[in-house]
Order: sequence, then structure tokens, then C-alpha cells
Amino acid sequence: MDATQDQDIDRRLEALEVKAAFTEDLLEQLNMTIYRQQQRIDGLVQQLVELRRQTPDDAAGARSARDELPPHY
Repeated sequence: MDATQDQDIDRRLEALEVKAAFTEDLLEQLNMTIYRQQQRIDGLVQQLVELRRQTPDDAAGARSARDELPPHY
């Protein structure tokens, strides 16, 4: 190999290292995003469970179509 080939290989290797570093950073950001979303989902599930616990069992069946009149009536 001559000097220009060595320089080309070094330049390509450096470009790959930079891409790998950016990829690792992006992967970490995506992992944190997924983690925060899962925390939010877990919180929302807890709220839903609490709301269902507060709602009487017979309340859902007691509603009729007349309770759902459109706003123009």
C-alpha cells in the first residue's frame, strides 16, 4: 500500500467512527424516549384502574340512549 491508500483508509475509518458515535448517541436518546413513554403509559394505566375502581358497577348499565341526546336538542 502506498501513502495515499493509507490516508484514504484512515479517512474512511475516521468517518465510520464518527457515524458509530452518532449512532450510539441516537440509540441512547431513543432508549430514553421509550423509557419515558413506558413510564407515562404505566401512570395512565394506574389512573384508569383508579377511575374504574371509583365507578360503581351498575353506573355503566344505567345509561340509556336518551341520556346521549345530541347537543342541538
